[in-house]
Amino acid sequence: MTQRQVVGVGLRSPHITQVLEQKPDIGWLEIHSENYFTTTSTARQQLRQIAEHYPISCHGIGLSLGSADPLDRQHLSQLKQLVDEIDPIAVSDHLSWSSVDGQFFNDLLPLPYTEEALEHFCHKVEQVQDYLGRQMLIENPSSYLSFASSAIPEWEFLHQVQQRTGCGLLLDLNNIYVSAFNHGFDCDQYIAALDASAVKEIHLAGFTVKQFEDGEIWIDTHSKPVSEPVWQLYRRWVQQHGRTPTLIEWDLDIPPLSVLLGEADKARNIIMQEAQDGQILTP
Repeated sequence: MTQRQVVGVGLRSPHITQVLEQKPDIGWLEIHSENYFTTTSTARQQLRQIAEHYPISCHGIGLSLGSADPLDRQHLSQLKQLVDEIDPIAVSDHLSWSSVDGQFFNDLLPLPYTEEALEHFCHKVEQVQDYLGRQMLIENPSSYLSFASSAIPEWEFLHQVQQRTGCGLLLDLNNIYVSAFNHGFDCDQYIAALDASAVKEIHLAGFTVKQFEDGEIWIDTHSKPVSEPVWQLYRRWVQQHGRTPTLIEWDLDIPPLSVLLGEADKARNIIMQEAQDGQILTP
């Protein structure tokens, strides 16, 4: 994987026609899997065409792996059909839950970090990996509250999920930065606790600051450019661990594709600068 190929952007509907017609210089593209489940849809047909020219990563938001609900077999079947057809470079979902008794919320909610929740989450991950016949990646969440019952730091919980299931990790540096402010932990401590060799993808995005009378909270909105402190986290990652497939995420207030490509160029420049400084880069 070359320096240009290592950085991708999220494929969003306003840009699909442009990508098809112009085939811009993008290393790879990530989709939200659920948007392409219907095999006869226009979106699925467009994805087939795009996949002829770009590697695709399938990023899910609907497995609700942390829920007490059983896995949705229809959802899982549709995901497998998509994965089998597109043959993506990665399949991922979140360290979160979003359903109760089959009713889904439009959010990715935090887990209580307990041994019981850890065993339950690991069992769900193993079920999905067995069904798909491949490794999946689990993304660290952004969060705005925590459970009083939590007894395991999030970074240790995530590390244990990876160790027990053999899954890979999708490391969202913006999520770490946002949650570190909201909960008062150290970003570098979080990252250092993970097995770097298990990190198969990195997400970079922007966030929003919400002001209240008694303080502020940071929200992972994916609606702004990557912040400078997150770029610095990324630079330290490249310095210490080399290049890792990296995605620019932008989900709300979506700008022209050129803006996303500009952010991707910033990530490439960081890789090139560290390479010039003698860093040995590995795929």
